[in-house]
Amino acid sequence: MSGSQRRFLVEPGGRLGGQLKVPGDKSISHRAIMLGALAEGVTRVTGFLEGADTLATLAAFQALGVPVVHHGAGAVTLHGVGLDGLRAPSAPLDLGNSGTSMRLLSGLLAGQPFASVLTGDASLTRRPMRRVTEPLARMGARIDTTPAGTAPLCIHAATRPLTAIHYAMPVASAQVKSCLLLAGLAAEGTTRIEEPGPSRDHSEVMLAGFGWPLRRGPGWVELDGRSGTLLGRDIEVPADISSAAFFLVGAAISAGSDLLLCNVGINPTRTGVIDILRAMGADITIRDPRTVGGEPVADLHVRHAGRLRGITIDPALVPLAIDEFPAIFIAAACAEGSTLLSGAEELRVKESDRIQSMADGLTACGVRVETLPDGIRIEGGTLTGGRVDSRGDHRIAMSFALAALAATGPITIEDCANVDTSFPGFATLASAAGLGLTVVEGA
Repeated sequence: MSGSQRRFLVEPGGRLGGQLKVPGDKSISHRAIMLGALAEGVTRVTGFLEGADTLATLAAFQALGVPVVHHGAGAVTLHGVGLDGLRAPSAPLDLGNSGTSMRLLSGLLAGQPFASVLTGDASLTRRPMRRVTEPLARMGARIDTTPAGTAPLCIHAATRPLTAIHYAMPVASAQVKSCLLLAGLAAEGTTRIEEPGPSRDHSEVMLAGFGWPLRRGPGWVELDGRSGTLLGRDIEVPADISSAAFFLVGAAISAGSDLLLCNVGINPTRTGVIDILRAMGADITIRDPRTVGGEPVADLHVRHAGRLRGITIDPALVPLAIDEFPAIFIAAACAEGSTLLSGAEELRVKESDRIQSMADGLTACGVRVETLPDGIRIEGGTLTGGRVDSRGDHRIAMSFALAALAATGPITIEDCANVDTSFPGFATLASAAGLGLTVVEGA
């Protein structure tokens, strides 16, 4: 069934309460499969996100010859084949809607002695890929793209090892950084990556956890190719803070809400959403902080504490909250005063142009906005309800679903099937927490 045939109908008002555990972290799930496949020995993953994006990664490694047992309910066992054990796929690797899969796999496959093709759905094949293909070309990879620099990516068989590079990223990006680190595992020499600001460091944490030596400092990371062996291990994937963000916002904007989100990953490169919401006046408490598999985890307690206030968002927080901005925009729409975001041009090349998609949806719901090339200005007011086109973007759809908690009228959200890419079971979980959401299938 296509995304255009599924819509959310959300009644206005209500409040959130109880305890929730959102699905496993998407970023960590991707990397657990990738490194487990390249490791020697057995890797057992629990808490794996059973979403379309991460399942695409799992299927890709099965097609690359990795023995995988998918037990279901977030449990996966991989029998790693080592750095040199992947096999040529018999067909193009269809990665669906997953940009993480495509960009990280391009680095991993760039030095392999066989050819491969990476493709995906209409959204993925519109997204920019030169940000990874160009530095990979400097390492000696040969990758063909469309004239626009988009997928399909046709990766030629490597006839010699890649050559390590020192690369200064023009924009902080965990996907580009991770792509080059994976390429550097089998490259000759030292791969060094410098970034202008912080980005997610799940790849670095997990590489170290699998036993690969790397060196890190403020704004840089480097590793030596062929300098170690990845060793299979057990991995517990925490709940995804990007999925928790919808409920953090929903509770912050709806009177009487009192919600506990359990076992959420709070890696400091991902907690920008907490910092931003707290700056707006949200009451969010971090409870029982602990470390699980090298990743910081905690329970997040959020209570409604009155109307939020508009702020100017610190550009330094942009890479720490890049996936959470659709939800943050809903908080801004409900706040008193104006909220300004700049330095976030990356939002224009996500699953949709998230700046324009959110602006159009907020306008349809009676909120005044001004779009900028690299951001948006949102005038807090009253959400009147309305009809929103999510443009097939899972985070747009879920953000407007929670917005109904503070709306004066119902919100209808079109094109919602892609919610399953990151948050299977969203509608059921949100309804159990107090959201008046109905899923409608069909034209």
